[in-house]
Amino acid sequence: MAAAQGRLSDGTGGTDDANGEDREGGGAAPAPFRAAVDALRTARLRPQIEIEPTPAPRRLAPYAYALEATVVDGDQDLADGRLVLLHDPAGHDAWRGTFRLVTLVRAELEQEMAVDPLLPEVCWSWLTGALQARGLTYGEPSGTVTRASSHHFGGLSERPASSQIEIRASWTPREGRGSVPDTAAHLASWCDLLAQVAGLPPAGPGDASVVTLPQRRGPQSR
Repeated sequence: MAAAQGRLSDGTGGTDDANGEDREGGGAAPAPFRAAVDALRTARLRPQIEIEPTPAPRRLAPYAYALEATVVDGDQDLADGRLVLLHDPAGHDAWRGTFRLVTLVRAELEQEMAVDPLLPEVCWSWLTGALQARGLTYGEPSGTVTRASSHHFGGLSERPASSQIEIRASWTPREGRGSVPDTAAHLASWCDLLAQVAGLPPAGPGDASVVTLPQRRGPQSR
């Protein structure tokens, strides 16, 4: 499975601009943004998730930092996604805050699961449930759950039909001491979502209420 790209929930692809902490050439990025980025860089994650920085969008906010992650099992990819941290020191009316997290997560499914009418609601509950399970407070959540099927013809007719689920979402993390949100905890919650989409078992106790998705497609070779 290729690394996640495409448009994020706030309306940008954003893979053509490098991460940067000085957006306007006027000096270093604000201290709250630097602290939030440092927390993302030092977060400890479960070993099945490979994560690295990736180019971030510039058009959504004065400051942005992005990560790309893949859930792996040996040499096979199970799911992937992107998480973007946005910061506008002046605040943003739609965010109701100065920070915003934006994500795209995707995985392949069995076709019969892709037509399940409850699938979108279940996938959205994975995101909100992952945040709530870690006791995180957030506001203004928004997003879409998209399912798509591909059927192959002509020279590609031997390929089996495939179905994919995509979750695009954004939310405002509540700011704590020093006007900095707990981005490390939000990253961990996002990785919980990735693991759930990939079909990995829960990382720890207390996850009995999480709805699992059966009949996932087989892992994709890397």
